[in-house]
Amino acid sequence: MKRGTLPLTALRAFEATMRLGQMRRAADELGVTYSAVSRQVRGLEEMLGVPLFEGPRNRLVPSAAALALQPALTEAFDGIEAAVARVQRRDRRVLDVSCLGTLAMRWLIPRMALFQAAHPGIELRLTTDDGPVDFAQRRIDIAIRVGSGPWGSAQATELFPDNAGPVLSPALMPVDELTPQSLLGMTALKTRTRPSAWADWTSSQGLAAPIQTLEFEHFYFMLEAVIAGLGVAIAPDILIRDDLAAGRLVAPFGFLPSGMSYVALRPAGRNADAETFVDWLIEAN
Repeated sequence: MKRGTLPLTALRAFEATMRLGQMRRAADELGVTYSAVSRQVRGLEEMLGVPLFEGPRNRLVPSAAALALQPALTEAFDGIEAAVARVQRRDRRVLDVSCLGTLAMRWLIPRMALFQAAHPGIELRLTTDDGPVDFAQRRIDIAIRVGSGPWGSAQATELFPDNAGPVLSPALMPVDELTPQSLLGMTALKTRTRPSAWADWTSSQGLAAPIQTLEFEHFYFMLEAVIAGLGVAIAPDILIRDDLAAGRLVAPFGFLPSGMSYVALRPAGRNADAETFVDWLIEAN
């Protein structure tokens, strides 16, 4: 089939259905109705002379022909999307960055002005997200996450290790009177993000688990509570570095490696501006 006769609309509908798993989700992405996607896929089947899906429309099962066709289409549309994005950004270089919420608020945002001053031609467009990232479904240039991997097909660059330890307001107790055992008499602040943080630290010190605890849904809330003097928390040093420097918090027993690292994840392919930003993140630590 010649390029000029390719049914691009039908191919887009089919590719989106395969990638997203449902015609209704494909319709939402393409901004059309469910019936429009269904008609396009049906017409593509008639033109190709082979079935692309089997079973009822609400529980589609791709045929062998569909499985053979989809990878090439996804690669082609990804290439078109990237080329269009490059042209759009020629005069306005934008980096879409997805970052862990607490890291963005407590470390990245306070330092973004330094990056903009050093690289005025690159605009950072920041969103926050703590979950897995799918570069095929979201237009993201860099995703900053924490963990131990593996990171799938993404290009992963380690930014800095995750080191955690107990931190508290100096108003709770004079630092020279603190012992690991004395922390257990205070309220242990916890977060659902790292449910095993206290168990890991007390185990490393040969201590029993704390008795009185207070749990927060988000890490940011827990850190605000520890600054307010509500108790003691196990926190990564990167998130409270500015508080330590300002004297709002103390870390009497230092920080220990958690076995995880903060990483910058990127989709396949070279992006010079993304590389510049990743290099800056490493230097800014």
